[in-house]
Amino acid sequence: MKLDKQELVRVLRTEGDNDTADKVERDLPDAIDTDQHGDELAAVGLDRTQLMAKLAGGGFGTTLSP
Repeated sequence: MKLDKQELVRVLRTEGDNDTADKVERDLPDAIDTDQHGDELAAVGLDRTQLMAKLAGGGFGTTLSP
């Protein structure tokens, strides 16, 4: 799954998770691929399951591509 870093940061900040948002901004590339960047996502406290849950909640809008 691919997503835009700024969109992920926006969703995290909307949820009040500013610490994770700061880590994402600092440690991840602008275009995040959950397969390619799984270790980096795990390092900031996110995993594919959490991202899918956020997606299911509609948090990412249309910025995702399969």
